[in-house]
Amino acid sequence: MSIKEAPEAPSGVNGDTSAQNKDPAMPSGGAKAKVDKAKEKLDKKQQKLKEKTNPAGGYDATPIPPARDGYTIKFTFHRAENLPMSDLSTRSSDPFIRATLTAPLQKRHKEDPNLVFRTPTIQKNTDPEWNSQWIVAGIPSAGFKLKCRLYDEDAQDHDDRLGNVTIVVDHLGADWPGFREEKHSIKKRMGSKRAYLVRGCAAMLSNVDMSGSLWVSAELLGKSDPPHGRMYTVGETRWFKHYSPMIGRIVGMKAPDNKEGDGAENRGSKIEKHDFQANQLQLQGPVPAELYHRFVEFKPFVKGMFSKAGLRGRILNKALHHQHARIYNFDSTTEYGVMPPCSKEAALQFLKMAHYDEGARIFTYVLTLDGMLRFTETGKEFGIDLLSKHTMHSDVNIYIACSGEFLIRRLKHPEKPVDDPDQVTHPEDDVPGGPPHTDPPNDPQNYELIIDNDSGTYRPKGDLLPLLKEFLGKNFPGLHVVVKECTDEKLIKMKEGQREKKKKEGKHIRIIQNSDDDLSSSDEERLNDENKKSGREKALNALENPKGAAKELMAGLKHKSDNAEAAGNKAEVNGGASTA
Repeated sequence: MSIKEAPEAPSGVNGDTSAQNKDPAMPSGGAKAKVDKAKEKLDKKQQKLKEKTNPAGGYDATPIPPARDGYTIKFTFHRAENLPMSDLSTRSSDPFIRATLTAPLQKRHKEDPNLVFRTPTIQKNTDPEWNSQWIVAGIPSAGFKLKCRLYDEDAQDHDDRLGNVTIVVDHLGADWPGFREEKHSIKKRMGSKRAYLVRGCAAMLSNVDMSGSLWVSAELLGKSDPPHGRMYTVGETRWFKHYSPMIGRIVGMKAPDNKEGDGAENRGSKIEKHDFQANQLQLQGPVPAELYHRFVEFKPFVKGMFSKAGLRGRILNKALHHQHARIYNFDSTTEYGVMPPCSKEAALQFLKMAHYDEGARIFTYVLTLDGMLRFTETGKEFGIDLLSKHTMHSDVNIYIACSGEFLIRRLKHPEKPVDDPDQVTHPEDDVPGGPPHTDPPNDPQNYELIIDNDSGTYRPKGDLLPLLKEFLGKNFPGLHVVVKECTDEKLIKMKEGQREKKKKEGKHIRIIQNSDDDLSSSDEERLNDENKKSGREKALNALENPKGAAKELMAGLKHKSDNAEAAGNKAEVNGGASTA
């Protein structure tokens, strides 16, 4: 006898309610997997679209990899002896040291730059004495490697290598004794052949020692403040003032003998020496960890420019490094100085390099991850497009802390807040007690620094500007620091007013340069237009893809021919109509 299956129980009657409660719209297992797959595909498409609209780059939230400890060490580069004569005409050298410090610390990204220190140049001396100090915090107990490269400065050509000294310490601790005026032999293997040619000839004729020596000290100052995980420069605030020979040659002018240039007696000339000035200030670290920005990839050629990928990328990268070297050129006119960190002297030196509130100037700046502040005067009214590019200022660094523009204003009421209704500022208004009538007051409290994030190259995040304000306020005590988003309407109007006042001063330098090398906010619109290509971009395309460039050229000629033919037909028709 066969047993028939019982009929399915109705809803709510001794049946399995899980099947009854199931949503009929809910797909089965196989169908659900398909839906999830389709959703994932859609999400990927949306992400690609988002990346296309907002290119990779800008703010990077990657944290600093932590370390268990950190120590502060003061390095002193004392002197060198018996260096080769790199310059045969003077039978001497102009030596300086470029020191690079590395340690077994994990970086946020492999592209993060190493710590670098440069001594002043000692002119015409083969036995130079520097006594330059470099204090670095955050060096781990695992030790460090200090590589000292000695160069002969040559402003007209590349600097000649005079040799290397590498110092390796494999362990640090609270009881590390350091070393004092330790003598190190300079390795000649990486030295310039030209530099050692004369030394070799002299050694064959007489008893001349071929080897030079370098004296260096390292003193442990104690444990660094947490958090640990990165090295940074502390100690003396160093400044460098460069006079660009490239711009000087173009306009046929040299820097005057008077290096101060800020007194009332120098205000009469229409073009002043400081129009050619590039500035560097090493501020005390650490730079806030959140200030970490990567270049923005507007176009494939921009990525290639930073990564040196492809022929075009290598050419542009080399060109930008060369531009940076020419603007921040070290030669006999370069001025140096040191002062206590986070001091009134440091704030006044910054104001002096920015010419206080004189001339309605606007400056472009870059702040590196190690706190090096680089800036030059900029703006459309200044007419030097080259100097307005953040990539050049950063020396094509993939990561920096922050970048943008700033201006200085003098306050009529230093004791009042900058946003007080009664506050008046120069150069917007005529405020007594300073330029253009008298010398500027030497108290940082009389000035406000208005600084923004106007940089399309790195696109700094506006929410982080208060951290920049805190950092600059610490390094420039007394100075009123005001941070503003570059999109702030009041700031835009303020800059427009500055430019108008600058125009009224009269004669300006006009140097036009193709701006393919870098990106600013104003470049974004141009880069979004695929059809607009500059002469340099077309030439680089021709180098990488000759066939494609030939096709573009032929298409362009055909387009011009068609336009000319259409214009001729139109003229013929119009001419016929007029004679009828």
